[in-house]
Amino acid sequence: MKSILTDRQLAITIERLSHQLVENHLDFRDTVVIGLQPRGIFLSDRIYRHLQALVPSANIPYGKLDITFYRDDYNSGKTLHLPNETDMDFSIDNKRVILIDDVLYTGRTIRSAMDAMLDFGRPAKVELCVLIDRRFSRELPIQPDYTGRTIDAIITERVKVLWNERDGKDEVVLIA
Repeated sequence: MKSILTDRQLAITIERLSHQLVENHLDFRDTVVIGLQPRGIFLSDRIYRHLQALVPSANIPYGKLDITFYRDDYNSGKTLHLPNETDMDFSIDNKRVILIDDVLYTGRTIRSAMDAMLDFGRPAKVELCVLIDRRFSRELPIQPDYTGRTIDAIITERVKVLWNERDGKDEVVLIA
């Protein structure tokens, strides 16, 4: 197991991503933030708290989206997928959506998220913010707009993001 981001590096990376979002969205008018269940919400919660502190006058709608029933492997029978809660009490019609997840790997999760989002309206634009981009593992033509760290890992290696709220510590590790 190799450490990719320590707790301090993770905090700095999240702060940087938040500042990049402020730079590109300024007052966040017509912008919504959506975290992907289950593990992307830890990142989106932290980014959202930063955004509230950086732009206190902005009223940024924030939701959490479960994509379980939109996955292309949902009925494959290989894995039992248990749904998480979707918490979105707003429409995304004509909004700029910032979609947040922890690790971008094959791109299939993001494709599923875009399908699921359409149940809440038709966005004007969708941007993707990820903590870790495994760029050479993509199966679909999906690229992040905001990236914390890019990792070149072989197929047998796993990137695991540990969150204090769930795992008792903050760290990103590469597992062989």
